Amino acid sequence: MPSKITFLNSRSHQDLVSCVGWTTADEVYSCSEDHQILKWNLLTNETTLVVKLPEDIYPLDLHWLPKTVGGKKQNQAEIFVLTSSDGKFHLASKAGRIEKSVEAHKGAVLAGRWNFDGTALVTAGEDGQIKIWSKSGMLRSTLASQGSPVFSVAWGPNSDRIIYTSGRQLVIKPLQPNAKVTQWKAHDGFVMKIDWNSVNDLILSGGEDCKYKVWDSFGRLLFSSSPHDYPITSLAWAPDGEVFSVGSFNMLHLCDKTGWSYAVEKTNTLSIFHLAWSADGTQLAGACSNGHVIFAHVVDQHWQWKNFEITLTKRRSMQVQNVMNDAVDVLEFRDRVIKASFAHGHLVVATSLQCYVYKSNNWNTPLIFDLKEGTVSLILQAQKHFLLVDGAGLYVFSYEGQLISAPKFLGLRVDIINAQGVSLSNDTVAIRDKSDEKVILLFDALTGKPLGDGKPLTHKLEMLEIALDQCGPSAERKIAFIDKNRDLHLAFVRHLSQEPKICKIGSMVHSIAWNDAANILCGIQDSQLTVWYYPSIVFTDKDLIPKTLHLKDGGEFGRTPQILSFVGITVTLRQWDGSLVPSSVPHYPAMLHEYGASARWEDAVQLCRFANSPSLWACLAGMAMANRELNTAEIAYAAIGELPKVQNIKFIKEQPSKESHLARLLLFSGQIQEAEAVHLQAGLIYQAIQVNIDLFNWDRALELAVKHKTHVDTVLAYREKFLQKFGRKENNKRFMHYAEGVEVDWDKIQAKIEVELSKERERDANAKSSSALWR
Repeated sequence: MPSKITFLNSRSHQDLVSCVGWTTADEVYSCSEDHQILKWNLLTNETTLVVKLPEDIYPLDLHWLPKTVGGKKQNQAEIFVLTSSDGKFHLASKAGRIEKSVEAHKGAVLAGRWNFDGTALVTAGEDGQIKIWSKSGMLRSTLASQGSPVFSVAWGPNSDRIIYTSGRQLVIKPLQPNAKVTQWKAHDGFVMKIDWNSVNDLILSGGEDCKYKVWDSFGRLLFSSSPHDYPITSLAWAPDGEVFSVGSFNMLHLCDKTGWSYAVEKTNTLSIFHLAWSADGTQLAGACSNGHVIFAHVVDQHWQWKNFEITLTKRRSMQVQNVMNDAVDVLEFRDRVIKASFAHGHLVVATSLQCYVYKSNNWNTPLIFDLKEGTVSLILQAQKHFLLVDGAGLYVFSYEGQLISAPKFLGLRVDIINAQGVSLSNDTVAIRDKSDEKVILLFDALTGKPLGDGKPLTHKLEMLEIALDQCGPSAERKIAFIDKNRDLHLAFVRHLSQEPKICKIGSMVHSIAWNDAANILCGIQDSQLTVWYYPSIVFTDKDLIPKTLHLKDGGEFGRTPQILSFVGITVTLRQWDGSLVPSSVPHYPAMLHEYGASARWEDAVQLCRFANSPSLWACLAGMAMANRELNTAEIAYAAIGELPKVQNIKFIKEQPSKESHLARLLLFSGQIQEAEAVHLQAGLIYQAIQVNIDLFNWDRALELAVKHKTHVDTVLAYREKFLQKFGRKENNKRFMHYAEGVEVDWDKIQAKIEVELSKERERDANAKSSSALWR
């Protein structure tokens, strides 16, 4: 993803340019020590003088008031804050008129930043103080005071914390008084610049030690660059948090969020003192010490799907190459390309004004529709439709360009949604709630309304990444998520108003992706690639999870690889240095999923016998039990040597009624309460009691017997037999109480049980005959 550097004019400022800021996607303001504020128009390549500042004002930093808050435009005049070397900050209008000047610090005001909703302003001074101001310029508080100058400051994602430089250290200070302060040594020299991205919650720092570094919000180092020739003088995150830029002496870096460099440009502009991204994240402006303002355009991005490779060759042009026959197509657009996504046989391209949808079998006639907002920040695709996230909200469109739904909820902030926090399938949209990251909000993709009773999926820990599976009926839709402990969990999306069952299927997981054609999950687990051939087996027989895994050593992927896609049998990973590594997985599991989905169980058995793989047999056992195909399950369990479970299946098949049959199936899957509920609902009190006896849940068995006034002697008899076997005496007061008044006679108990089973068989036979008559 190299950046293309352009100069609109050879030298418009007569002195050092200290700061730049974007007003729109094609308009930039720049301030210089020549006291001029210039406006640069990228469409017409014109530069105009906005205002000539007083001779005593030497600008140091510029930041525009945010135009949108939570997807809604603010109804207020466009103003910006301008800090200067005389200890003041100035609130100025777009016309350049200074509305208000405020005495803020002793010495220069080195930095000024609006928070993300535009309600507060933070300034950092040469006097070592950090101050918080209202939007109108009234002092709210002095947040910190130290002995050394504060060169740079930034707001946290929720505008509730501030990060600032303190010599060689970085300090995170919450706005709440007496809250814990986080401080750590960041560089070997003074820290010159910092930035904190609201989408990925990552911190960027650059220092006099000629390094730039990436940190998480806890102060843990994620990436450190090798030393450059000169100190880092500027840096900035792109709005979507996917890339960042770094400036130094005659050098401009474009880097991925994980730290590796896309491109390095030699600029011949001396030091770059300030960098700013346009709102759509496709353009970059830089303030240079020789009077230049440079502009960089992000090009040469790549998208891959199956045998196609697409490259953004120019801002308004793409090249499509079919690697199977070397056919090349060129796609031209009217406006600048902002975002694109390529999956499920469709290329979706968002420009500043329109959205283009191409089919992979026809690159000549795209479907085109207009966009309300020109700042699309994310595109997600499913088989039947795609999701757009822009400055106004979330929208689900069909590939024919029709708006299907627009999920909304209280507290929605589209400016901080990223690919890890939202997922799309054919019937469901899942969004991680940024106000409470323990919560996943679930919406129907076709209506935009909350699923079921509107109750979200809640976990005990914050979630880092979520992903919906892509295949199968909507009633069986599942979501996988990684929590703060890096544990991987699986849950059903449509839990029918019951408390959702969340099951852990892995630990130390750092990246996940579902297959596009089968519900197979892959992830980076403890530095190795792990593929869960049938993750849903955790709901039917979690003991088989280890037998359904495909493990591949991560040595060939390098450290901290990221999964980009899982298409067909190919997993595409990106290494720490940015290189792409494909890794193939066996194709038999996908075939097995296909057979299971179409109920071709004989073909599935034949496939397992042909492949002769224990992992395939284990997958088939889980699939068959989930679909209640006991004959197939019996064969599969026998093939992997699970003889006790084979006997259990035979016992299930011998049950006298369909209710007992269902309850024993639930019991096989570990759903004890559900199995008991099925028996009680059908009036099979003895069977419900026997389930608890079999599980040695004696208190519950006695409770049921006493409540329904039957089989108390049965419970006492089995309890006595159990204690005799282990040579123990009764010490449960409740059992001792009932034993005094109940006679235990095994012959009577056996006869009573046989009567119960006979009634159950007879009732089931009558139900079947009645059903046959109705048919």
